[in-house]
Amino acid sequence: MGKAPQRVIFTCGGTAGHVNPAIALAQLLLEREPKTEILFVGAERGLEKDLIPKAGYAFRTVHISSFHRSMKPAEIKHNLISVGNYFRAPHEARRILKEFKPEVVIGTGGYASFPMVKAAAKAGIPTAIHESNMVPGLTTRLLEPFANRIMVGFEECREQYKDPAHVVVTGTPVRGDFFIRTKEQARKELGIRDDRPVVVSFWGSLGAAGMNRQMADFLALEAAKEPFHHIHGAGGGYETLLGLLKEKNVDLAAHPALEVRPYIYDMDRVLRAADLVLCRAGASTISELTALGVPALIVPSPYVTNNHQEKNARVLEKAGGACVVLESEANGPTLFQKSCDILHDKTRRAEMSAAMEALGIPDATERIYTTVLELL
Repeated sequence: MGKAPQRVIFTCGGTAGHVNPAIALAQLLLEREPKTEILFVGAERGLEKDLIPKAGYAFRTVHISSFHRSMKPAEIKHNLISVGNYFRAPHEARRILKEFKPEVVIGTGGYASFPMVKAAAKAGIPTAIHESNMVPGLTTRLLEPFANRIMVGFEECREQYKDPAHVVVTGTPVRGDFFIRTKEQARKELGIRDDRPVVVSFWGSLGAAGMNRQMADFLALEAAKEPFHHIHGAGGGYETLLGLLKEKNVDLAAHPALEVRPYIYDMDRVLRAADLVLCRAGASTISELTALGVPALIVPSPYVTNNHQEKNARVLEKAGGACVVLESEANGPTLFQKSCDILHDKTRRAEMSAAMEALGIPDATERIYTTVLELL
């Protein structure tokens, strides 16, 4: 195994699910070797330009953008700009490599990572990419011939690649604060004093409006008897959901076990307390659920590329840790009944929890760190 690198480039972007694993690894690198110089590289307009500086890391950009499948004038203009960026980005990547002189370049997903990893590979610099989804995205597919190592979330992912010898199962990093408290401590911190189960639900941003309408029906059914505690993160549809509940004569003030929030900011505490989670199947969410061993009722987002969320969710379902309901078949009463079936069957719940935990890789960050050292 090689020594810790002194200069590292992380390249990622597009979603928090691509950025957070890189930040987790950067934190571990600095813990092990405080003098490590770290540079993040992402897209000029990506989410990463806000997340990374807030985390305290140096950040540079390359001009890279996606292609849209549409012939609308605005989309054609966007694609013409993307063509220009495709030829511009490699020069920017080579300049960054020349100036920063990294010992290793690590990509964690998103089209912004393509030019940096490819340029590094051509320059003879060790490279690794991390793919958190079950099915590799386009960027990972394009980079497969160039990367020295491909790091994946599950053993089942190996079959998706041409050369399994270059694939290492590391899992996807989960923030350390998810593990600092026990389930009982989390319940106590949330003010839960009885022994009723805890349900947590959130749907992200894509398609959340439709799912919030279903949750209004779900919450109305709960209000009749309050069989469990429920924390729901409504996202941008918070006010609309409150309006729907009012139409159904549900006054949340009269139902203390039902809590609707605009956002769940303390996800580490809330997921730790959960007995069942209703959610999408994004890679970061799945890594958190498996690391904590929390059963899930998953409605995969149908609005994502290559239907990768359903493929993520089916891995959990096949293992016995989750129940999958397609959005086309989902509604409030169905989700409520399935939730009750799981929560009222303690044996099934325990089996689902054990199955989730068996899939989890709590030391994913350490595994990625070790893989990087082996490259050097």
